[in-house]
Amino acid sequence: MPESLPWASHGCRREEAGRRTFPVANLFATSHLSPVPQSFPYPALHASHAGIWIAHGGETRAVSRGEAIRIAADTPVVMMNAPLVGQRLGYAELSGLDVLELFAFLHPARFMVPTPKGLAAAAGLAVPADDAAIPAFLLAATARLLAVAESDWPEREGAWSGAQALARLRWPWAPLLRIAKPGRNERWLFARLPEWEEAAPRPTPRSVTLADADVLARLDRLTGAGAEPRAGQRAYAEAAAAAFAPRMGRDAPNLMLAEAGTGIGKTLGYLAPASLWAERAGGAVWISTYTKALQRQLGHETRRLHPDAAERRARVVTRKGRENYLCLLNLEDALQGGFAGRAAILAHLVARWAAYTADGDMVGGDLPGWLTTLFRRNGSAALTDRRGECVYAGCPHYRKCFIERAARASAEADIVIANHALVMVNAARGRELSTRPTRYVFDEGHHLFDAADAMFGTALTGQETIELRRWIVGPEGGSRGRRRGLQARLSDLASYDEQGGVAIGEIVAAAQALASDGWLARLAENQPFGAVEQLLAAVRGLVFARAEQEADAGYGLETELAEPSPDLVEAAAACAQGLDRLLRPMVALGKRMEAVLADAPDWLDAPARARVEGAIASLGWRAETVAAWLSLLARIGGPADPAFVDWLAVDRIEGREIDAGLHRRWLDPTKPFAEIVLKPAHGALVTSATLTGGGDWSTAEARVGAPHLARAPDRFAVDSPFDYAASAEVLIVTDVKRGDVPALANAYARLVEAAGGGVLGLFTAIRRLRAVHARVADRLARAGLPLHAQHVDPVDTGTLVDIFRDDPHASLFGTDALRDGVDVPGDSLRLVAMEGVPWPKPNVLHAARRLAGGGSAFDDRIVRARLAQAFGRLVRREGDGGTFVLLSAAMPSRLLDAFPAGVPIARVPLEEAAARIAARMAGRTARQMAGQGTAGIAGIAAARALPYAAGPALPDEDQPR
Repeated sequence: MPESLPWASHGCRREEAGRRTFPVANLFATSHLSPVPQSFPYPALHASHAGIWIAHGGETRAVSRGEAIRIAADTPVVMMNAPLVGQRLGYAELSGLDVLELFAFLHPARFMVPTPKGLAAAAGLAVPADDAAIPAFLLAATARLLAVAESDWPEREGAWSGAQALARLRWPWAPLLRIAKPGRNERWLFARLPEWEEAAPRPTPRSVTLADADVLARLDRLTGAGAEPRAGQRAYAEAAAAAFAPRMGRDAPNLMLAEAGTGIGKTLGYLAPASLWAERAGGAVWISTYTKALQRQLGHETRRLHPDAAERRARVVTRKGRENYLCLLNLEDALQGGFAGRAAILAHLVARWAAYTADGDMVGGDLPGWLTTLFRRNGSAALTDRRGECVYAGCPHYRKCFIERAARASAEADIVIANHALVMVNAARGRELSTRPTRYVFDEGHHLFDAADAMFGTALTGQETIELRRWIVGPEGGSRGRRRGLQARLSDLASYDEQGGVAIGEIVAAAQALASDGWLARLAENQPFGAVEQLLAAVRGLVFARAEQEADAGYGLETELAEPSPDLVEAAAACAQGLDRLLRPMVALGKRMEAVLADAPDWLDAPARARVEGAIASLGWRAETVAAWLSLLARIGGPADPAFVDWLAVDRIEGREIDAGLHRRWLDPTKPFAEIVLKPAHGALVTSATLTGGGDWSTAEARVGAPHLARAPDRFAVDSPFDYAASAEVLIVTDVKRGDVPALANAYARLVEAAGGGVLGLFTAIRRLRAVHARVADRLARAGLPLHAQHVDPVDTGTLVDIFRDDPHASLFGTDALRDGVDVPGDSLRLVAMEGVPWPKPNVLHAARRLAGGGSAFDDRIVRARLAQAFGRLVRREGDGGTFVLLSAAMPSRLLDAFPAGVPIARVPLEEAAARIAARMAGRTARQMAGQGTAGIAGIAAARALPYAAGPALPDEDQPR
């Protein structure tokens, strides 16, 4: 290896660059390994907003975009995150040797931030000094990873057979792996997975009353003997215990509304009474969240409750919807030829993960969030049960099913960590009636209204109807895969019960009226086929005729369902007849299956019974959906129902139509939520840091459904212990003109530069986010300030947050999902910037609710709540601080009470804002920022069982995620 390598600075073409050098030692300052041998046959490529570099044969050089594409097309290149590199090169079909794929193969179910810094920590290498050093670093990391394959590493079992299968698929890493053939036959995935066991039904929970002293004693145990008692947390725990008292009347649960400011420690505050009640009453408490991030956080907090991993797995279970879990039957089909090309490679990498996963959760679990995004046309959705085609006990992998295992584990658990959507789905359609919880904790309770709005809404659209058609009819037009229609799934029932067989035939025949493949093109050509497509065509025509939005703006269009056209009335009548012909045999089939259960024929053993019961439940909720569609169609030409808001819409993304149809939402979605979820419960705690955000207690009660209950709720509030006046300030920038994208981009760039990164930039429109990102990303990269963006980078949101959290110099742009679901304490987030006042979108649904909710006061409550949530991202722990910036001179003074009392607020021009931010950041040295930003990942790497570095091993279940 030479003592220095030639390179070129960013901004110079290769031919014009001088022979500048940098010392090789900078690449591996703390590594005890030598750089990759020069004999390694392939180059490494890195592309960022600061430039493009290639390393090969011991030399690193800057190259042009065209040369990088040519090299990548001619020979396999080592890179990290091929879709992201391809996007930056403008070459979407880029492929090669992606080190992330190699890491996922070698270390399934292991956590790693998908950046050079994250790879360096995981592999025990030094972090590359700058972008130019990354290609050589990737070659060194590749050598380290390939060396693992020649060792006896913890995840070795199954790797040899997996590599052979991937070699047949021409996975580029396969020829480079040197995995010794095992001395015995490796157990295949489906032989390795444990089986769940049936258990006797759990007794009904006992009625117990929790004494305050006992609750506080449990809280002291959770916080630790040496922890300083916090008065606010102790008062909160005592108040939360009221939700676990025995209820005194039917449909009158003990509802406690508790607002606890950030920093109170409400998680442990409600875990104390919840765990104590579960222990003494013998029942389960379901803790429901809105975001996956909080679900993961709760899982970690329960380690205080049950330090022993085995006991924790038995007594604490995380539950999500079926569509989140790997379906083993779908995976088997994919491995046996159901997938082709890159999708087949993904299936084999997922199979490697499935052998080591803790719970089979593909969305937010221990499957790396970045893995599926490496496969653009990946088919990962086909590996889960998204269409409700589960055959339950008819599946050969039923006894090993991740979904069934989670359901049975939750029936025996003390604490079930779920989410708002799953709680509502289970209450409305759940099969687990005997284990329905009696006690709930709804954390992030300010989102209950939104979750209920989505859950209890109705949409008669092309996408919804085609999904129903596929569930009934099965694959059409030569589709590959194991998917089968209703007739194939229930063939044995049809052969046993003649009337059931007739009903199945009628359902399949009636389903021909539903939308089918190619419906969008037929609508565009005005050639609809079938009753549903005729309806959608009439909807589309009326929307384009009446929508007040700009038709050429590329956004979705909508109009209220009022004064329908004759074409729409006629099409609705024909569609209603077709749906009625579908609903009648669905109801009849459900009754026939119930009769079969009652007859209990000889073939109806326990597995068969479970399969029939599952089919009844699946058919039942689809019949409910069709009935809801019929109710919506009855509205066309008839009187409006004041309980609902109905409208017509054409959904578009960047001008491309993706769906069309009719929509119905409850004017107050907390009404069905209270009826279906709260009334059957005995007690519920609804808590949030911003429960009354934007209003008072009456507003909070209305947003969670309390007015629909017979018993009035209890209330509790405790302020945050943080000194916001000393730790944060709010700056309202007055000289950025609304609608001026160049000025907006310059403002964001100045703020990021002044803060030195660590900026969370929030946007109200994806189009503006992309426009600003395109203008500032290169500028910031040249200053050593990486910029990541939701809806721009081909990376999932959770991984973007991981990357942002791990680098104190990075910034992240995003939309609503980042405003409400980001928990990034410390220096990694020290400035939050919003592009403007977050007014609600003036659509048909909002207009109706605004009219019913008090007009402009309704809007103000929404804006205050959004501002409070956004500001809440800034200070998450003691010692956090920073600046909240609103780029809007039009910010009304009446809305400033959304921010904590005492926090300084100033209206200033952009340059003054930048100067104040720079002054605030001056006290934070680069060494402090780097140390705090890397502490988390360094600690993780030190404790890994990876073969690269010494350190104590953590059990798989205890791996940080």
